[in-house]
Amino acid sequence: MSENPVKVRVDAGSPYDVVIGRGLLDETVAAAGEATKAAIFYQPTLAETAEALRQALADKGIDAHRVEIPDAEAGKELQVAGFCWEVLGRIGLSRQDVIYSLGGGAATDVTGFVAATWMRGVPVVHIPTTLLAMVDAAVGGKTGINTDAGKNLVGSFHEPRSVIVDLVTLETVPRNEIVAGMAEVIKTGFIADPVILELIEKDPEAALDPTGEVLPELVRRSIEVKAKVVSADLKESSLREILNYGHTLAHAVERRERYRWRHGAAVSVGLIYAAELGRLAGRLDDETADRHRRVLESVGLPTSYDADAFGQLLEYMGKDKKNRAGMLRFVVLDGLARPGRLEAPDPSLLVAAYSAVAKEGTQPSGSILL
Repeated sequence: MSENPVKVRVDAGSPYDVVIGRGLLDETVAAAGEATKAAIFYQPTLAETAEALRQALADKGIDAHRVEIPDAEAGKELQVAGFCWEVLGRIGLSRQDVIYSLGGGAATDVTGFVAATWMRGVPVVHIPTTLLAMVDAAVGGKTGINTDAGKNLVGSFHEPRSVIVDLVTLETVPRNEIVAGMAEVIKTGFIADPVILELIEKDPEAALDPTGEVLPELVRRSIEVKAKVVSADLKESSLREILNYGHTLAHAVERRERYRWRHGAAVSVGLIYAAELGRLAGRLDDETADRHRRVLESVGLPTSYDADAFGQLLEYMGKDKKNRAGMLRFVVLDGLARPGRLEAPDPSLLVAAYSAVAKEGTQPSGSILL
């Protein structure tokens, strides 16, 4: 990628740019627009970065406040959102002001939800710092929190003013964060851009190297896929559902694990399941189905799950947001980069497809999962 920032336009209800580059503090401050106050919601490990942003905003005359929120899924709770609303009330943040999210996907989800609901909507700028957040959570306007009923069932669509993807942040995150985020990158390769798969297959280690040239291209290509889909279907009435490829089982796994699994690890298992569903339904060729496992495992992602868990997972999948009239609905492939839907599959098909991920005994373990 060039040293100059690349902008990917999202032409949805309220168009905005995803700015991709290195060293984007100036662009981040400029995104405040005419605001006189700003709140920066950040995860604990990013205190130093949040302070640098606060100081840069203050230098421009903006009364900026740092607000620490819990890391990962612990931050996506109603109590956290309530705390954020209280802070916004105390500092007097108005509709003319701005909120920043700084962190991974959980930070963008809850901060976006807070921004959507405070005064019925205030501007938000996302600064994703993990690969997963860059290519998925920060782009598209989805916000949400988790409840006992399920993941992201409470939320809204609230498009950001801007998304700032500073690739420098990937140089300081643990390798397992990059591996986890690669699941969403690979997903976009299968549903829309096979070049993504080719780049990973050519050199998996280069694909994971934040200082190299391959990972930035993967980030850009993945964001371009999502931007195109979201621009055509912001509120998931039809086309946007393809972005949920692999997610029906993934969300069930996350819920069963009480959100202790990384999202990317669960998506990886979900992709294997979705590929097998497509194969057994007679819609996906063997080569493309088998390619899922090869690509996912080449970057260190898990492809198996507890063989005895399917009954519970099926119960959770029954509450998936994509279901209609009580019928299970899955995104499957009719070929490479040809996503479609599978509605009300026969229960025997669901069981048979699970054999592709079922693993007897202990569940897979490792840093990628937690």
